[in-house]
Amino acid sequence: MKSQITSALSDFFFEYETQRQVLVRNRRVGVVCRIIQLGVLAYIIGWVFIYEKGYQSADTAVSSVFTKMKGVGYTVTNGVEEIWDVADYVFPSQGDGSFVVMTNYIITQNQTRGKCPELPGKHNCTKDSECEEGRYKRTGNGHMTGVCVPETKTCEVIAWCPVENDHTIPDPPLLMSAENYTLFIKNSVTFPLFGVTRSNLVEGIDGKYISKCLYHPDTDPLCPIMKLGDIVKFSGFDFTTIARVGGAIGIVVDWTCNLDVAVKHCKPVYAFHGLYGNPAEKDKARASVGYNFRYAKHYMEDRIAKRTLYKVFGIRLDIIVQSLARKFDIIPTLTAIGSGVGIFGVATVVCDLVLLYLLPKRKYYKDMKYKYSKTQQDVESEACSTENEVPKDVESSTENEVAKRPQSACNEEKEREGDSGNIQIKTQAQTSSVRL
Repeated sequence: MKSQITSALSDFFFEYETQRQVLVRNRRVGVVCRIIQLGVLAYIIGWVFIYEKGYQSADTAVSSVFTKMKGVGYTVTNGVEEIWDVADYVFPSQGDGSFVVMTNYIITQNQTRGKCPELPGKHNCTKDSECEEGRYKRTGNGHMTGVCVPETKTCEVIAWCPVENDHTIPDPPLLMSAENYTLFIKNSVTFPLFGVTRSNLVEGIDGKYISKCLYHPDTDPLCPIMKLGDIVKFSGFDFTTIARVGGAIGIVVDWTCNLDVAVKHCKPVYAFHGLYGNPAEKDKARASVGYNFRYAKHYMEDRIAKRTLYKVFGIRLDIIVQSLARKFDIIPTLTAIGSGVGIFGVATVVCDLVLLYLLPKRKYYKDMKYKYSKTQQDVESEACSTENEVPKDVESSTENEVAKRPQSACNEEKEREGDSGNIQIKTQAQTSSVRL
């Protein structure tokens, strides 16, 4: 037992097994094999390594965005002059990555809580019974009192009076000066996996440059200050159209960096996309057009609470940061190489299918490729057949010498079988002796 264990361990540690290969000289199969291998090689080099950067590890950034608008607007409404600065036309307050710049509005002044007729088309009526007391319609401005006002032929409501009339939107927009407002974007990103932090105020952008630059994709692609009119133009919208009813624009700050080169080459790329408010849409049956919301300025006058209501139409700006940094890493490199080597096995599988099942000489190739093992009974039968064969030089010897030859181990083994078997073997032995 000890010798068997020692022998097994010795075979395990000091022996090497390798596969047997058969070299097939067939032009068609050879060409198919090389074409498949070249295709796999092109996939590994072109797609895995060059396009997908399979030799690099990747990381996305943790980012923050600060914004600041600048500009002053001037309007004259009903003979009233107004000045609009950043605190008036940006919602919410400065600094957020998503905000609205007001470009048009409908103002309703001196509203007080009370009873007043609804707008025509909201709650039309001809008698009081058509104005159910306490009822509120979703399109209305307040709760009905149960009274039909004959002058307007609308129901009386409890609301902020006078109610807002938003049937007519100012055209052209009241704040067309918003086209010249400027937006300053300050963005910083950190790639935790690589320990790299970058800002859109990259090398070469200092206070002197910022004070005079204005973003342009060709002449000043790194300037973080952009004119609102240019943002709308780069997004594919018309400023007059989108300023009248409002819309939404996405500003994408793209950080795609290859950290195998110097970090200074990791720079942002700005892109602009119109999200809502496409002026090319001609469908007049759209349920909702543009972007708007309401806000109010409350005040007290003669101890009476009053307010000025604004329906604001504006351009919503969403700052979207996209990031992807890559750097060489041995682990994904080895993984990509290993998977590529494994894919090379496809060529062998295809060629084996062609050889063994499609070619006319498939039986011959199958016999050459596979070696069939024999059972113990077949081996013993061949050994006995070889034992019973008499060489030519033995035929020239005398009968006494042949008779003195010992019986083979094969005959002795067969003699242990059944009685009928013994009789047959002995008869064969006698016959052979006689023949000799």
